[in-house]
Parts: sequence; C-alpha cells; structure tokens
Amino acid sequence: MTAGIGVLGVATRRTFRSLQVRNYRLFFFGQLVSVSGTWMQQIAQDWLVLRLTNRALPVGITTALQFTPVLLLGIWGGLIADRVDKRKLLLATQSAMAALALALGVLTATGAVRLWMVYLLAALLGCATAFDMPTRQSFVTEMVGREHVANAVGLNSAVFNSARVIGPAAAGVLIAVAGIAPAFLLNAASYLAVIISLLLMDPSRLYRQAPVERSRGQVRDGLRYVRATPLLSWTILLMLVVSTFGLNYRVVLPLLARFSFHGGAGLYGMLASVQSVGAVAGALLIASRARPTRKLLLGSVTAFGLLSLLAAAAPTVATEALVLAPVGFATVTVMATANSTLQLGAAPEMRGRVMSLYGLVFLGSTPFGSALVGWLAEHYGPRSAIVLAGVSSLLAAAVAAFAARRHRDPAAANALVTPAETETASDEAA
Repeated sequence: MTAGIGVLGVATRRTFRSLQVRNYRLFFFGQLVSVSGTWMQQIAQDWLVLRLTNRALPVGITTALQFTPVLLLGIWGGLIADRVDKRKLLLATQSAMAALALALGVLTATGAVRLWMVYLLAALLGCATAFDMPTRQSFVTEMVGREHVANAVGLNSAVFNSARVIGPAAAGVLIAVAGIAPAFLLNAASYLAVIISLLLMDPSRLYRQAPVERSRGQVRDGLRYVRATPLLSWTILLMLVVSTFGLNYRVVLPLLARFSFHGGAGLYGMLASVQSVGAVAGALLIASRARPTRKLLLGSVTAFGLLSLLAAAAPTVATEALVLAPVGFATVTVMATANSTLQLGAAPEMRGRVMSLYGLVFLGSTPFGSALVGWLAEHYGPRSAIVLAGVSSLLAAAVAAFAARRHRDPAAANALVTPAETETASDEAA
C-alpha cells in the first residue's frame, strides 16, 4: 500500500513539476481563471448569434471573422514576439481583450447589440489574438526553460481544457438564469487574473533570449527556416489540415445541440464540458511524458479521425456524450504534442516565428474551416461536418507518416531530438 502511494506521489510530482517554478505557477493559475472566462464568452457569443439570427451560417461567419486576423497578421505577431519583451507584450494584449469583452457585455446588457457589432468585435479580438498567441506560446520556454517545456505545454493544455469544462457549464447555467450579457462581463473581469500574474512575476528569473535585432527579411527568414527543417515543416502541414477540416467542434457542437438533438444552451454546455473532461485527461498524460514523440502525434491524429466518424454516427445524446470524451482526449493530445514538438525543435531566436506559424495554421485556418462547417451544416446537417473532420484527419495522418519516414530513420519514431541536442551529441562523440 505504501509503495503504491509512493509511486502515485512520484507520478504526481512528475506531472506537475513545472509548478515548482514560481513565475510559471503564477501564470498557470492566472490562465485557469482567465481561460474559463474566455470559454464562457465563446459559448455566450455563439448563442447570441443564434438568438439574433436563428441560422447556422452566421455562427460560422463570426468564428471566421474572429480568426481571420490570425491568418493575416499571425506571422508578424511572431516576429514582434521575437523582438520585444514578451511579458510586457502580453500585458498589452490581455488588456485589449478585456476591453473588447467589456464592450460586448455592455452592448448586450443594454439591448443595443446587433449582428454587425458582434462581427466587428470578433474581428478586433482576432487582431489581439494574432499578437497574443505566438507571444504566449513562446513565453512558456522563457518561464520554465527547455528542460520543462513539454511538461509546461501539457499543463497549459490541462488549464485550457479544465476551463472548457468550467466555462461552458457555468455559461449554460448563467445564460439560463441571468441572460447572455453577464458571461461577457465576467470574462472581462477574468483577464485581471492574468494581468496580475504577469505583474507579480520576477523578470530576473525568466530564461530570456537576446531580442532579435530589427532587419529586413525576417519574416521570410522564418518561413525559410521552417521549410528547411523537416520536423517543423511536416508537423505544421499536418496541423494545417487537421485544424482546417477537423478541429471545428466549437462551431459544430452548438449546431449539433440545437438542430440534431433539439436542445438549448444547457445541452450545448453539457456536450462541450463532456468533451473537455476527456481533453483534461489527455493534457495530464502529455504533461507526465518527458518528451513528445512522432508516434504519439500521428497516433493521436489517427485516433481523432476514427473517433470523429463515431461521433458523426452517434444516434442519441447519451452515445454522443460517450464518444465526445475520447474525442477530447485525442484532440488535446494532438495539439499539445504538436506544440511541444515545435517549441523543442525550433532554435531560440526563431521560436516566436515558428510558434506564430503554428498559431496561423491552428487558428488562422479557422476562418475557412468555420465557414465551410457552417455551410455544410446548413445544407447537409451538422453531422456532415464531423464526417469531414474524421476523413480529413485520417488522410492527413497517412500522408504525414509517409513524409516523416522519408526524412527520418524509422527507429527515431519514439524520440524527437531537437537540432540543438543533435549538435551536442555530435560534439560529445567527437
């Protein structure tokens, strides 16, 4: 019995080891509060658009507008992240997001909100996200150092998906009891948690790299670097396909709840929360692993594709909920493994630009994917969009496996070695 408790204690310490770093611990708990508010807003925003229009397509258009700026500005956001103090840039982006949430809450509470206003505020939120996401992603390494990157990325995913449990459930209850506006206002307040955590950090304990000096062609340099590094290029291309055609459950779930199962905001919140429970389990698995592997990434994309096909065929709410939990598990395993693969595989001076490309394919592909999903759902029903997610992910995994075999020894499938580590190993051998 004592041995079992000891093993559990070791596993727990391994899973949460990044929390020993004070700066990251502050950020972790600040994010937990803030992202819960963000998910409340996402649920409320989708439901507000449905209330204003009673149509599927505007939901997809709103999501598309929110992420179009990431597609247009994301790579520039990564370049700025490489050039400036990331902590100060995050203070600016988080403050802007809080102001936008407050504006939407006030407009909704006063009854002045119109669809075009939701569209405009969603687009402005996307502009802030274009600079916030690559900065936040690359800031993880500055907080914990290379040793704990994979663990911190996994814990960030656990935060994100724990918030997906808390936020939608709270939003469903809040909308039913008090209306839509309070969800926006609470989200505005929740940004204070991240802002305060950033202000309380000790900058002297950050693992900072020297800022990249301004020069011409730095965006092109980042693109050429990724293209010349097979590990980075095939990981980003894999995520481009999966993100565009597969990771659109945020658009699909409210449509599935309303049009396939004839439910309301409560059912939508329940389905999103069930999916997130599985996602939290997946995030904790990733956090317990020392290093991402190619086999895990390709296996999780394959599992996501197969589970999506099962979700498309689920005949009842109960069976849909049973499938959505492992879908969430596979989803976060894909995202966290790809994220830590890119962070560990990128040179420090290129990390902001590499992560901006990840953000570009992860969020920047959403405008096309969301509009396509909205169109498919309106013409062929929400389940057609889930079929597309399954088929596209299976094809992407097959192509990526073939491409990875061409560039790597098959024996390396269980260990993704970074360029820096390869150089070190060569020096030691010499």
